[in-house]
Amino acid sequence: MPLIQVDTRRVFKTSFFCVVCLRYHRMTQPADAMSLQMVSAVSNSSLLQPGSSLLNFDGHVFFFGQKGWPKRSCPTGVFFLDIKQNELKMKPAAFSRDSCYLPPLRYPAICTLRSDGESDKHQYIIHGGKTPNNDLSDKVYIMSVVNKTTKKTTFQCIEKDLGGDVPEARYGHTINVVHSRGKSMIVIFGGRSYIPLAQRTTEKWNSVVDCLPFVFLVDFEFGCCTSYILPELQDGLSFHVSVARNDTIYILGGHSLQNNTRPPSLYRLKVDLPLGSPAVTCSILPGGISVSSGIVTQTGDTEFVLVGGYQSDNQKRMICNTIILEDNKIEIVERASPDWTPDIKHCRMWFGYDMGKGSILLGIPGANKQLISDANFFYILRCNRAEEDEDEEEELTSQACSQASTEDQGDSTPFEDSEEFSFSAEASSFDVDDIDTYNEDDEEDESETGYWIICCASCNIDINTWVPFYSTELNKPAMILCSSGSGHWVHAQCMDLSESMLLRLSEANVKYFCNEHVDLNKGLQTPKKVVHLKKQPMKRLHKKKTMKLTTPVKKSFLRRLFE
Repeated sequence: MPLIQVDTRRVFKTSFFCVVCLRYHRMTQPADAMSLQMVSAVSNSSLLQPGSSLLNFDGHVFFFGQKGWPKRSCPTGVFFLDIKQNELKMKPAAFSRDSCYLPPLRYPAICTLRSDGESDKHQYIIHGGKTPNNDLSDKVYIMSVVNKTTKKTTFQCIEKDLGGDVPEARYGHTINVVHSRGKSMIVIFGGRSYIPLAQRTTEKWNSVVDCLPFVFLVDFEFGCCTSYILPELQDGLSFHVSVARNDTIYILGGHSLQNNTRPPSLYRLKVDLPLGSPAVTCSILPGGISVSSGIVTQTGDTEFVLVGGYQSDNQKRMICNTIILEDNKIEIVERASPDWTPDIKHCRMWFGYDMGKGSILLGIPGANKQLISDANFFYILRCNRAEEDEDEEEELTSQACSQASTEDQGDSTPFEDSEEFSFSAEASSFDVDDIDTYNEDDEEDESETGYWIICCASCNIDINTWVPFYSTELNKPAMILCSSGSGHWVHAQCMDLSESMLLRLSEANVKYFCNEHVDLNKGLQTPKKVVHLKKQPMKRLHKKKTMKLTTPVKKSFLRRLFE
């Protein structure tokens, strides 16, 4: 095989020319330019659904809040999000033995808590959220990294006990950390919760309402909670945006469920932590934005970028904003939006997560345009241009090195151990073994075991043609459990159940039998009559006779007879 000769000087000249062109492109682009890049997702990316969260630990992004309960392939439900060469892969993560169980929570409130003296080391605080059973959580979890290798990351999760005015279970709220006079506090605000049990009816059993506009201060060291009622906060808000700096929190936008509005509100919460009781004040500021479910990523010490969200029920918010925080001042300016693709422009819904360091992962539904679809398209939106250009320069340099390494190494100086290790043992170049890799085949197939089933011979529920039949249905058909054998689910519509009957059966603790097993139901409810046999009482073997009492007349007669 002939030896291929490569002109090293030409290769490096080409690489140098590309880097120069890249730097020239950086100088000619506007300062607030953003780039949008599509990524191809593997099959298990169907777990990435609205309401999930991304956690950034030392530049490594982890996914939390998967669809459904964790399976045996990843019992923790936390995945490492590996994006290389525009391909998205998910690899399972592990928890230490002393960790508590962390359920997959949707729409929780998450914030970072920096360690003292270590700016790079931080923990994530997770509060509230929805469980796969559609229950709401009121617990607080602390998540941190305890061990990290090239192949596996091990987390530790601790549940924090709270006392005092504990916030009720909720979702769609925010949590922030404030610092004042050398002390820190956690602030929880907003969200939605289920209506109280005393107010629940059959029609409004799973209805949600905005939480009362209380501000909760949590002393994280002792777990003490205190609630504050501020006159400026009259209506509850959910899915709003909050950014914090030092002792101040800014609350922007949000959705009011009671009024079904997205008010252009902007509140400033200031928390003072003296030696005595904390003091919380609120101010209403002008210049708010009407937005809900917006995504915020931090691009600098005092700079944030607001992307996505909705400005009405049927209209996405395509405008992007830069939020600049200074001492007791906030500035919100519109910035140049990226070149949205036609798929993003025309889709009805979208969702996304903050990846940290000025990057956002955006998702839109697939081709069938259904809310229940698992086929999603994903894009990476980079708001921090400097970091993006550095990544591109590193990629060009690594390509030049790989091209130059194809030359004959006979006359070259051999690598030292340290250089060879740093050159070939990059942390991101390792793949997890097959035993640790997530396999979507372990997930339950909803087409067979979920809502989209064939419940009976005459079942007419189709994933492509189904429309809501009951007023209580949102985006999936109502089902009821048949009590025959081990139990199986059937569609209430296929069983010809009226809505009132369905609600009554769902409330009452009674057994239900589908049309195919109704005979079994009748047999259980109307048992056959059993003729009871009359049993004769058993005679005693030794029965004492009762003594009869003798009257005085008989006594006198017997006395005279014997005399």
